[in-house]
Amino acid sequence: MKPFENCPVCGGDLENRLVEKLLRGGGNTVSIKVYAEVCHRCGERLYAEDTVKSFEEIRTKLLRQEFTYFKILGQSFTVDENWHDKAIRPSL
Repeated sequence: MKPFENCPVCGGDLENRLVEKLLRGGGNTVSIKVYAEVCHRCGERLYAEDTVKSFEEIRTKLLRQEFTYFKILGQSFTVDENWHDKAIRPSL
């Protein structure tokens, strides 16, 4: 049994889908695919309780720079604080 029959935000129908989730901890990011109940109307995502606990565990590992079970995908960048357009700021 699902905890919600309809979206708690807008009342729309929910569908179980495989989605991409980005988790951040410190200056590090993990990209994962995970199942979520996704609202057809507003796009709200609802995750299972054990999935949310795993998100917290991943974020903690990132903050502590414990990279066991993580695979390097590439590099991430932000602009330098001297970027010419002052409306654009570094993300860290």
